[in-house]
Amino acid sequence: MPHDISLISTIAVGLSLAFVLGLVAVKLKLAPIVGYLAAGVLVGPYSPGFVADIALAEQLSEIGIVLLMFGVGLHFSIKDLMEVRKIAVPGAIAQIGAAIGLGVLVAWFWGWTVGAGLMLGLALSVASTVVLLRALEERNMVQTIDGRIAIGWLIVEDVVIVLALVLIPAIAGNEAVMSGGDISFADWAVPLMMTLGKVGLFVAFMLVVGARALPWLLTMVARTGSRELFTLSVFAVAVGVAFGAAKLFGVSFALGAFFAGMMLKESDLVHRVAENALPFQDAFAVLFFVAVGMLFNPMVLIDYPFHVLAVVAIIMVGKSLAAFLIVVALRYPVNTALLVSASLAQIGEFSFILASLGRMYGILPEEGHSMILAGALISITLNPMVFRGAPYIRDFLASQKWAQGVMRISNDDLCHLSTSEKKKRNTVVLVGCGRVGLHVIRRAVAEKMNLLVIDENREKVEALRKDGLTAIVADATHADAWDEALPNAKAVIIAIPNPFNARQIVDLVRELKPDVPILVRVHTDEERDYFNSKNLKTAIMGEQEVANKMIDLLVKPKAAH
Repeated sequence: MPHDISLISTIAVGLSLAFVLGLVAVKLKLAPIVGYLAAGVLVGPYSPGFVADIALAEQLSEIGIVLLMFGVGLHFSIKDLMEVRKIAVPGAIAQIGAAIGLGVLVAWFWGWTVGAGLMLGLALSVASTVVLLRALEERNMVQTIDGRIAIGWLIVEDVVIVLALVLIPAIAGNEAVMSGGDISFADWAVPLMMTLGKVGLFVAFMLVVGARALPWLLTMVARTGSRELFTLSVFAVAVGVAFGAAKLFGVSFALGAFFAGMMLKESDLVHRVAENALPFQDAFAVLFFVAVGMLFNPMVLIDYPFHVLAVVAIIMVGKSLAAFLIVVALRYPVNTALLVSASLAQIGEFSFILASLGRMYGILPEEGHSMILAGALISITLNPMVFRGAPYIRDFLASQKWAQGVMRISNDDLCHLSTSEKKKRNTVVLVGCGRVGLHVIRRAVAEKMNLLVIDENREKVEALRKDGLTAIVADATHADAWDEALPNAKAVIIAIPNPFNARQIVDLVRELKPDVPILVRVHTDEERDYFNSKNLKTAIMGEQEVANKMIDLLVKPKAAH
């Protein structure tokens, strides 16, 4: 009797097809997730030909979820979040609330339960970190203030979803809560308190025991010098803690894996852990996306076309518009609002986890699960076009009189110089207070220069002012930002990492004050050549200056002899 090879065939065919279609997606300048999901559709029960074992695929996808959440915990940064907390925290929470409201509204219109509407809105509220990071990396915007705000926004979304993953099983079985009927205090409070109590015990255990035991374990394994043993230990920690959390504390695999990653975040071996976890994470994440695609019924596009359009509209219009208005209301420039809006105009891995959970507990109808998957496929495919369209939206707003107020940051004290600051002469204007900008500030203060800092991050400007420095909140790509900064400027330093915005600022300053010296940070030889062609002889590339310094340290001692 031949042995069962369903596991091998599911992995072999699923990964092979995912590789081929993922490669096609990348060649078409789409996110590879599109290819992985399409591979799942082709090997699923709703497509002709080979059908993978869906039960096995779902179990493999659970490992994918565990490793995805382990990776999220491993890279979770409180410090990065705190830098943009004043916009990311209220913004993300308000945007999630808006998406949930839209989900409940359309679910009510379709005749679904309140619980189904809540799950639909929650699944549509959270964007894919994978898709966002790829989009930002392509545009060299990961280290820009707008990029950090978008990433911080998604970190807050991830935290909210992690909490939701904990609470959903606790209330999913409560018919009164999920149907929106008459709800007593005991209906929701008892299961909620029990769940929170278990989570509290697990968190306390991880903070007291896990935070010490897990780094110690990996350090001990690292001292053996065995690479394969260290890799195995990382995988065992991720899966073992997730399994133990579920069995001993009754919390989800996802939460257990998330905390396992968080406990290793502060370890000296965190970079090695991430490096060793990445192959496992990538492989099983692909299987997770394939398994999700297997559950997608393409007939939903024919049977419920307007439902799918409504889902896509919530993802790409509803929550993006809500995010745009929230960012503007929080007094950030339209550039930031457009980038955050474009970043949120898609859904991904957490949405799939929520959709699968809703399907498992019977909260979402079968077609609702497929609608979420259809919305993900369409939104991820169209997301690059949204990014490319953002500059045209900005130009349109700039040309409309009714939108002029939106295009400017709100007129408050952080946007203007005081009377005494306006009288200062020979000012050095610094654009950008990132890593390079902070070094410039320290040196300028040491040299007792009259320094004026322009940055779009309100928190940074507030901190600089508390330290006694002159700083304003402004978008330096707009002429309005230079009304008070440029008249007394003796030089302009552009320290932002975004080359496109740097070019805009150089052209604008040249137009407003042609004779002022400009120093600009560049990343590549091409950027340096571009600025040199503009008669800008002070384009400074970090790698070149490091190389020059190294040679100087070798040559100068010889000269001394």
